[in-house]
Amino acid sequence: MLVHPQFDPIALRLGPLAIHWYGLTYLVAFGLFLWLATLRTRQPYYAQRGWTRRDVEDLLFFGVVGVIVGGRLGYSLFYKPGYYLSNPLEMLMLWKGGMSFHGGLLGVLVAMAVFARRRQRAFFEVTDLIAPCVPLGLASGRIGNFINGELWGRAADPSLPWAMVFPQSGSDIPRHPSQLYQFSLEGVLLFILLWVYARRPHATGRVSGAFLVGYGTFRFIAEYFREPDSFLGLLALNMSMGQWLCVPMVLAGVLLWWRAGPGDHGKPARVAGSQA
Repeated sequence: MLVHPQFDPIALRLGPLAIHWYGLTYLVAFGLFLWLATLRTRQPYYAQRGWTRRDVEDLLFFGVVGVIVGGRLGYSLFYKPGYYLSNPLEMLMLWKGGMSFHGGLLGVLVAMAVFARRRQRAFFEVTDLIAPCVPLGLASGRIGNFINGELWGRAADPSLPWAMVFPQSGSDIPRHPSQLYQFSLEGVLLFILLWVYARRPHATGRVSGAFLVGYGTFRFIAEYFREPDSFLGLLALNMSMGQWLCVPMVLAGVLLWWRAGPGDHGKPARVAGSQA
């Protein structure tokens, strides 16, 4: 069986400054978003509506703020509400770790709502633009998780060729490298599906709905191989917190996709005209 390579989490030292691999994966994620979203603005629908690279740069700024604030608040309130409500100032201590994707998503949605209102654009026009650009950034983050040897998987059959021992777990039990599963599913595969889907004209809101359904489904599947948080364990129906948070996400995506209805970019659906 394989053993996690025990990478040094610090990629580079410059005197007293230590640059961590995980921080670099965030930079890669933001760079990928900037590149992909710029490509999206060149597609006829967005080009005709005056989208530019400057808009993408502003979107990235709003998105970074939303990811950090929402991710931290989401982790605090979804996973450790009792502790953080008793110690609210620790919510600001990002260096102690603890980020939630679902919280980050909510933060990004709020940030995009602010952006849409300020630019007088339809909210779902904005989210349709960015949705296919997100998964590769998520994939980059999962590589950071793997390098750090964190968020390891559940126990695996030792005969599984890629079963891996994570010494950070405090045991020599072979486990699923669930970070790589998530990299493949909610990262690379979701990107390919969404990018191909979004190249064709769709009613406004459908690409956003497809993202919610796709990510929620792939994350739900991956959670069966990921070790639940030790302080939570499995919840009702033997589902993890991550799975429970995916349920409303998928339902919201199905509803959004259905309400958008058939059509193309030139014929916005009912949800398309709603301003954030």
